[in-house]
Amino acid sequence: MYGYYDSNYFVYMIISVLISMYAHFKVQFAFSKYSKIKCRNGMTGRETANLVLSENGVSKVEIHVISGHFSDHFDPRKNSIFLSKNVYSENSISAIGVAAHEAGHAVQNSKAYLPIKIRQSLVPITQIGSNLAMPLVMIGLLLPTQYNFVLNFGIILFSIAVIFQIVTLPVEFDASKRAIVALENLGSFSDEEIEGAKKVLKAAALTYIAAAFTSILSLIRLILLSRRRED
Repeated sequence: MYGYYDSNYFVYMIISVLISMYAHFKVQFAFSKYSKIKCRNGMTGRETANLVLSENGVSKVEIHVISGHFSDHFDPRKNSIFLSKNVYSENSISAIGVAAHEAGHAVQNSKAYLPIKIRQSLVPITQIGSNLAMPLVMIGLLLPTQYNFVLNFGIILFSIAVIFQIVTLPVEFDASKRAIVALENLGSFSDEEIEGAKKVLKAAALTYIAAAFTSILSLIRLILLSRRRED
């Protein structure tokens, strides 16, 4: 077990923590800043999401309010957008940016955007892999090296979760792109408001980049550990 807890492990851990903290700070700061700035047209997050859907010719997507902070998401199984209370009924720049982004996911689903379809197909196996990967890795580390296949199987399952994180990146970037294009085409928001929405979405994108990067670091660490045990 010493090989797992050596200095390299702590270097990887510190890098991951710092990246995650930076991304968390950026999104919190941007969202908080632009939550205090109201849109001149008084349009709420729910109304904005509806307009983005209409702009893209998408119908039959329900929009619901959900509790929690940063809990906004699109559920393809229900073909529904779920917006947190501070997005659903607020008319801040942050609210319209987040709402437009989630509507962007609904547009992706309607247009059969390939990356979102791939991500959806990975969800079941990713959920299973995420639950089993690290327990198998820890068991494999406790077993003699002749049972290294247990560790390697855990690494394979963890790799699936990493692939899911990587596939998530183009899905999130494209949803934000669709959101901003729709806001610009609507002509209902000023250039300053759209620029603020861009900054909120760029900050949110950092959290996905950080998650993918830290997952890749962890995977590299596990692969190196497995090879060291086999030497």
